[in-house]
Amino acid sequence: MIPSRRSLLTGALGAAAATASVVAANAGPRKDAAGYTAGAHALLPETGSDDTARLQSEIDRAASEGRPVLLPAGTLRTGPLTLHPGTALIGAHGLTTLEFIGGAALITATSAENLRIENLVLDGASRALDADDDDALIRLTDCANVKIANVTVRRALANGISLTRCSGRVEDCTISNVLLAAIRSLDATGLEIAHNAITTCRNNGIQVWRSEPGEDGTLVSANRIAHIESKGGGTGQNGNGVNVFRAGNVIVSGNRITDCAYSAVRGNAASNIQILANNAQRIGEVALYAEFGFEGAIIANNLVDGAATGISVTNFNDGGRLAVVEGNLIRNLHRREHEPVDKRGEGISVEADTLVSGNVIENAPTCGIMVGWGRYMRNVLVTQNLIRDTATGILISSDDKAGACLVSANMITGAKGGAIRAMTNGQAQGPDLATETTQPGARISISANLVS
Repeated sequence: MIPSRRSLLTGALGAAAATASVVAANAGPRKDAAGYTAGAHALLPETGSDDTARLQSEIDRAASEGRPVLLPAGTLRTGPLTLHPGTALIGAHGLTTLEFIGGAALITATSAENLRIENLVLDGASRALDADDDDALIRLTDCANVKIANVTVRRALANGISLTRCSGRVEDCTISNVLLAAIRSLDATGLEIAHNAITTCRNNGIQVWRSEPGEDGTLVSANRIAHIESKGGGTGQNGNGVNVFRAGNVIVSGNRITDCAYSAVRGNAASNIQILANNAQRIGEVALYAEFGFEGAIIANNLVDGAATGISVTNFNDGGRLAVVEGNLIRNLHRREHEPVDKRGEGISVEADTLVSGNVIENAPTCGIMVGWGRYMRNVLVTQNLIRDTATGILISSDDKAGACLVSANMITGAKGGAIRAMTNGQAQGPDLATETTQPGARISISANLVS
């Protein structure tokens, strides 16, 4: 009998199925992309239930057996969960949601090394945390080698992620609609915060703080940060894309930061801070700030488009000193006319022991570069900058108690109120020093500037 086309096709499919069964039987447990065994002890969501007890039981059992907790796609409704050393809490990327139903922090751990929290959506559901324990949805304390990756945190009535005395990485996370800060670090012991998307925070985007001034070394790089408000009030402690306080040797680089109430990057008493190659736009106050009791700041190769001041290196009266401001592009600044005193409109403002070199400044309604404030000026070198279309090109403190300033080889064009002038409390006075044949005094040297 000659076989028909239908019988040949049926036989081929049957053989393929049999072969697949043999391969599956011999292949062993299926692994996911991270190398974890798939499907082991997976918890299926129960619609409308409280899954806290089931989840915590699975976390405890997995820790005792030395295996990860693998969560399937779906929504699990849960209260507080506690992680143990070595816990790996892994979801299906973008498909596994832990919805907060109230209590203290959603996920906590203390003195737990080698934690992994990955591929989860943590939904705070805009529920208040317990009044005595309302720090964050994720709260880790004294944890080393932490990895939080590909986690979405949203609708948190506190911080999104809070790390105290922790080391490790927070990367590739999406954090939005949080009441305080998206990521808060206190007294880090070796932390990297990278490639996160942060938006709509009521106080700060990323906070790197220390209890006392000291070395920190946190790396903050390649994050996207937008729409940061200042609901907590104050004069700059809130409303910042990246806020570094008392933390030394922090590097903030390659971030895209927009629409912040105060600063894109604000370093307060943060010695040896490096603010490098960031892109900042639509900033309410000073875009890039080094202030108060710091020693050492490098602010280089950044782009600022739209702020009240582009860069400020200030508070010599509180010990703020020693900086390099180089290679930045700053444009489209504005004055805050609604403010009674602090209107600004400056491209770059510096005070002590600072080199300002190779910057391009355009459209500054007060001045391109401001040097000193009253007697708070010492050892400032301003050279090889291009300043265009400003009210005044460069303003220099006229206080006779101020220190030395050298202004040389700058190009200043379109400065309506003069190229280089003395000033008192921000107000220009006297002749244009760029065109004077006599030097203004022993402490100020002006030479070889090109004015048009």
